[in-house]
Amino acid sequence: MSTTVDYYFTPQSPWAYLGHARFSQIARAAGATVRVLPIDLGGKVFPISGGLPLGQRAPQRQAYRLLELKRYSGYQGLLLNVKPKYFPASGDDASRLIIAVDLHDGTEAAMKISGAIFTAVWAQERHIADEKVLAGLLAECGLGAGRLEQSYSQAVQERYESNTVQAIAAGVFGAPSYVIDGELFWGQDRLDFVERKLNARS
Repeated sequence: MSTTVDYYFTPQSPWAYLGHARFSQIARAAGATVRVLPIDLGGKVFPISGGLPLGQRAPQRQAYRLLELKRYSGYQGLLLNVKPKYFPASGDDASRLIIAVDLHDGTEAAMKISGAIFTAVWAQERHIADEKVLAGLLAECGLGAGRLEQSYSQAVQERYESNTVQAIAAGVFGAPSYVIDGELFWGQDRLDFVERKLNARS
């Protein structure tokens, strides 16, 4: 029986972008099952966990964030615009699209569209709150255009809300977060520990 990883994130998180490909590789190598769980971090989780939107953080924290983004993107060889044109942007529509893809096409497709959305924000400077951009990303991933309409369904909204409630119950306070057997790993810089945990379980 494979180990399950609950993968919590927001589509506009640069840290989720930096960790996504590596996490996918780690999970695949370990034969782990991934549950793709986009959440409403800023609207629902931060008010409970004490997190602050980027613009409300102290200048020192904002400056260090930019420094870390440059470090990690350089180390990993990933293109990343530290101040992309369309950031901050609402991630709600993109989150619901990922959920719709997950419901209709499965985990692998949901991971693929998630990666495309991260890249759109941080490498391509595209506006993920724009319906036309989301439609374009679906086409680029070889996914049906109907997923966009399905993303507005009540079932998808309920799943989005459920993901967020589940994240709060699991102690999630930032993105990305990975939960294995109830153990929380916050941040793409904890993927070494995620890998060790999965290898110990396999």
